[in-house]
Parts: sequence; C-alpha cells; structure tokens
Amino acid sequence: MEQNNNPNQATLDQWHNDPANWKLGIFYYNKLDTRLFPPKRIKQLGSTVNFANPKSIMALIVLVTVIWMVIKFYKSM
Repeated sequence: MEQNNNPNQATLDQWHNDPANWKLGIFYYNKLDTRLFPPKRIKQLGSTVNFANPKSIMALIVLVTVIWMVIKFYKSM
C-alpha cells in the first residue's frame, strides 16, 4: 500500500465511508489516513481517534492524562 500524504477530499470521504475502516462499527482504523482525529461515522457528533495511527493514540493518552490530572488537582483543593 502506498502512503498518501495529501489525500484530496474525495479520498478522505471514500476512506470514511468504507466499512472496512470501521472496526465493530465504531473504531476507525485506517493506516493510510494520517489525521489524528478524523470525523466520527456521524460527522455531526465530532471526532474520533484513528487507532491505526500511533500519533493519534499518543494524543488520546496525553488528553486523557491531562483531564485526569486536572480532576485530581481540583478534588484535592
């Protein structure tokens, strides 16, 4: 498979609509897609994580850690 660094909107839409890129219908997994947070299946509901992209998973871990630290900080006050 060839790495597509600058896909056009038609390619992004094709990836998004391909059921093979959605594991269990809710987890987006596409090795060719370099976006960190692509849209969910229902685009109006926001973004999801591309679980095939290590940078995306790392961003999710950082986000969850920051939220956890903020909650822990405010509970200790």
